[in-house]
Amino acid sequence: MSKYEFRMPKLGESITEAAIITWFKNVGDEVEKDEMLLEVATDKVDSEVPSTVSGTIREIRYKSNDVIKIGEVIAVIETNGEMPFVKSKTEKSKKQPKKTKSKTTKRRPETISAKVDLSHKNNKFYSPLIVSIAREHHISFDELARIPATGENGRLRKSDLFKYIDDGRPFKFAPVDQTSDAFRLPKLDLDKGKGRRVEMDRMRKLIADHMVYSKHTSPHVTAYVEADLTDLVEWRNANKVSFQEKYGERLTFTPLFVEAVAKALAEFEMINVSVDGDEIIVKEEINVGMAAALPNGNLIVPVVKQADKKSLPELAVVVNDLAERARTNKLNADDIKGGTFTISNVGTFGSLMGTPIINQPQVAILALGIIKKRPEVIETKDGDEIAIRQMMYLSLSFDHRVVDGFLGGSFLRRVADHLEKFDKNRTL
Repeated sequence: MSKYEFRMPKLGESITEAAIITWFKNVGDEVEKDEMLLEVATDKVDSEVPSTVSGTIREIRYKSNDVIKIGEVIAVIETNGEMPFVKSKTEKSKKQPKKTKSKTTKRRPETISAKVDLSHKNNKFYSPLIVSIAREHHISFDELARIPATGENGRLRKSDLFKYIDDGRPFKFAPVDQTSDAFRLPKLDLDKGKGRRVEMDRMRKLIADHMVYSKHTSPHVTAYVEADLTDLVEWRNANKVSFQEKYGERLTFTPLFVEAVAKALAEFEMINVSVDGDEIIVKEEINVGMAAALPNGNLIVPVVKQADKKSLPELAVVVNDLAERARTNKLNADDIKGGTFTISNVGTFGSLMGTPIINQPQVAILALGIIKKRPEVIETKDGDEIAIRQMMYLSLSFDHRVVDGFLGGSFLRRVADHLEKFDKNRTL
């Protein structure tokens, strides 16, 4: 007889740990090779893990809800000397733990940190997969607690959650336990008036949920500056025809704005971040999203990937392509993924300035107002003079959890400086 140390198996290329949901066997039980031994949860799927040997379970080192590193010994099985056969890659593929496919895997906006608190004050266990799906649909722990659960010991399963979502989230606005210290919306019986009722389309509902979630998640602060864009405007007007002749692309203001923002983000890396629990993720790439209007009036944010590494002609190509495909509903999923910062050109609507809402999970968003001629006092070698200048307001909304006023204000000023100090002698 020999003792075999059963380790937490590898469950995916990027998965480093998993939470034990339940053991199917107890100490002293017999287990057959390939018989399901336990169920675990990762941030992507729930998986049933089979035993790799036959024998008697002599030790179980971890209990349900424990989060274990991949490769850790989690049980000891006494065998008759049998050891698991090391398979080739082809053979391994036939015996991998069966994973339940999650329809959220491909469209999840973020991964859940392994440090996420998997317990709740109601003592219910929620696997990382459940927490991930709940975050995507903006479902709170209180709402999760109301969903009928069919799992062992009252555990909420993925199928329970998807059924609840498919049923229209019937408990979304149900009364909650008033002993909880979480913020509660007051129940106000407001007179909504009479008129024609128009149901929101699916995208408008998603936008509404995303905006409410953003305001609830991030304490928004908005800072403002104004910038003198006279040199930039004059250069663009003087070169837009020759730019199109040389590169075959229209030269709008947007690539110029993206260029200035990308430069500032490279200088202020703590703006180019997202928040995951108590951790700040400093992004490796600078991917600038640009809010664009769809034909039906809804908004979408296509992303200029690695904007800091592109020349102005390259930025013009990408910006024009994304804008055109947004107008014709031809954007694909990859076009709107991976943004690390967002700009919204509210000036295209004639707005002087805006107070944008942060595009989660980013921590800041920049609104650019209309470029408007105004009389301004400028300093010349002959003293102060009044001149007509091309002026624009810039407003930055930032997440005050991780961006303080000094950082937010300094970044905003740097963007304005890049626009104001545009080289009017720049060659194409």
